[in-house]
Amino acid sequence: MKKGRGRTSRIRRRKLFRSSESRGVNESYKPEFIELKKWLKERKFEDMNLTPARFPGTGRGLMSKISLQEGQMIISLPESCLLTTDTVIRSYLGAYIAKWQPPLSPLLALCTFLVAEKHAGDRSVWKPYLEVLPKAYTCPVCLEPEVVDLLPKPLKAKAREQRTRLQEFFTSSRDFFSSLQPLFSEAVESIFSYSAFLWAWCTVNTRAVYMKPRRRRCFSAEPDTYALAPYLDLLNHSPDVQVKAAFNEETRCYEIRTVSSCRKHEEVFICYGPHDNQRLLLEYGFVSIHNPHACVYVSKDILVKYLPSTDKQMKKKISILKDHDFIDTCWKKVLLGEIISDTNEKTSLDVAQKICRYFIEETNAMLQKVSRMKAEEIALINQLTLVETLWTEELKILQASAGILNNLQTAFT
Repeated sequence: MKKGRGRTSRIRRRKLFRSSESRGVNESYKPEFIELKKWLKERKFEDMNLTPARFPGTGRGLMSKISLQEGQMIISLPESCLLTTDTVIRSYLGAYIAKWQPPLSPLLALCTFLVAEKHAGDRSVWKPYLEVLPKAYTCPVCLEPEVVDLLPKPLKAKAREQRTRLQEFFTSSRDFFSSLQPLFSEAVESIFSYSAFLWAWCTVNTRAVYMKPRRRRCFSAEPDTYALAPYLDLLNHSPDVQVKAAFNEETRCYEIRTVSSCRKHEEVFICYGPHDNQRLLLEYGFVSIHNPHACVYVSKDILVKYLPSTDKQMKKKISILKDHDFIDTCWKKVLLGEIISDTNEKTSLDVAQKICRYFIEETNAMLQKVSRMKAEEIALINQLTLVETLWTEELKILQASAGILNNLQTAFT
């Protein structure tokens, strides 16, 4: 037998292949990360467990330098490293915020500080952190209108609503930005542009960790729960992991502990919450592959289209769906343990199959459209690939559902 052709060799190659799939390329040597590490060390933080790396599939993240055991501390970031409204109040913006009426929201204070510090460039003490933040984001508010048009209808509606709210938020904040003119030699309109504000809002919305609500008189009544956590916010999301994350009042550090183990040189994940892919894209700008929380939204219009036209309880069914997130005329009987009639069972399966077929056809059509646009709109290929991934994941759900429904229908007949 030739060397390297045996069973043991094949097993070893498979293990190496699986390992290479999850391993990242160390990026700690890059200038921006060297500067960030120096900056963090000055603030009493030096990480021994993790290192910046780039991974296939997830991009930039943090890689374990050691094997992490269940319950082990992943990261403990001192309060001095956190960017919160306390940071903003203690800064040159504090006096302007304190006297502004009506009071600013905590979110606006953070966004204003980020824009001002970004503009300061080398003069900003936060520069090492700002340098590793994304230069642009892929949340729907940042996507081109023709790309937003390709999103599933429920997400498209939410994306447009979010964009409108953000534009109104920016417009209503202009007077406060103007009050900051004494701090700058340039016109504030050029500093606090919509694009700069959008970048700052996305930074807070996608990267902030949760802090126990604080209440300051100089801020509005909106919850003050945001904290930007340099280095810690390099951790990517996985729906399959569990961690314990919170600010420790005793140690004055934001701490994350793993609930499960992680092997050396693998990517370390945290979980942003049990979100479906449409929610992940809307709030964070990415789609999770093989997301156990993924779902396909069925609108009221589609249900009305496929429910039997002779159904006299149509309005009641729609109302129940809206209020309780499920559709079934006999829902109360089911909860009480009564048996649904064979007729209702067969009708329900028929309706579900029709809806599933409709969505499969729509999804395939949208994937074809996205594919054509990728060939024509090279400049939008990254945005289009993101949308394509969302539709592909939804198609997987629909195809699996179609198989289950077919089996149920076969068993029923």
